[in-house]
Amino acid sequence: MSSPLSGLTVVSVALNVPGPLAAASLRQDGARVVKVEPPSGDPLAQMNPDWYAELHQGLEVRTLNLKGAAGQAEMGQLLASADLFLSSSRPSALARLGLGPQDLGAAYPQLCRVSIVGDTREPEVPGHDLTYQVEAGLIDPQNPTMPRTLLADVMGSREAYAAALALLLGRERGQQERERVVGLGDSARFAAAPYRVGLTAAGGILSGERSIYRFYRTLDGWLAAAPLEPHFAERFVQAVGEDPESVIAAQPTAHWLRLAQEQDLPLVAVE
Repeated sequence: MSSPLSGLTVVSVALNVPGPLAAASLRQDGARVVKVEPPSGDPLAQMNPDWYAELHQGLEVRTLNLKGAAGQAEMGQLLASADLFLSSSRPSALARLGLGPQDLGAAYPQLCRVSIVGDTREPEVPGHDLTYQVEAGLIDPQNPTMPRTLLADVMGSREAYAAALALLLGRERGQQERERVVGLGDSARFAAAPYRVGLTAAGGILSGERSIYRFYRTLDGWLAAAPLEPHFAERFVQAVGEDPESVIAAQPTAHWLRLAQEQDLPLVAVE
């Protein structure tokens, strides 16, 4: 069976994390992806060569100097036969290279374009995943700790992937929309919605302040318990009683994992 994007070509100039993640998803769905990198390369290749290699598996990587005539000419040839252009630069930087929306729209009217920016509200303002998470309220201001994942970047990559699919499908159906702009700050705010509406904020049902959704210390470690639905909660109370903290602390983690399997409870070890 052919993949859903077989026969389509993506040209990407998107560096760092969100663009390569989105490009890898498009490639996995069958698109031919040509990644154009500047002579200095993609910073991700320096930060984490193994992940860079993983994300670029199956991609065609070309090094072009888009500030020069030869590089611009080769880029023009690539875009002439492409279905989607993926970028992650500020609008002004793309415009200087002749890759802004007006230039591409006039030269390649059938080309779909997904532009990843820092924030759609102020696309020229610099930022990175950490600053977007802070601005979205995902970092505790009283005790700021480094996040364990690049949430804005990863969420932004999925938004870019979805935008690409929507544009390509729309074009197939005769629609005229050719460009969508995805903001990493916007993605962080989207991910912060459960906190904004109070689910995970202090006092919320998913804040860790209730017995059916929190961490528990065991005899030799920690346990994450999420028996949220009534049927899970009932079985959980039957297993640990009305004082789950002291009961769970009296047994090793392995004991509770066995119980979880026997009783069909959502309990996992924190490792």
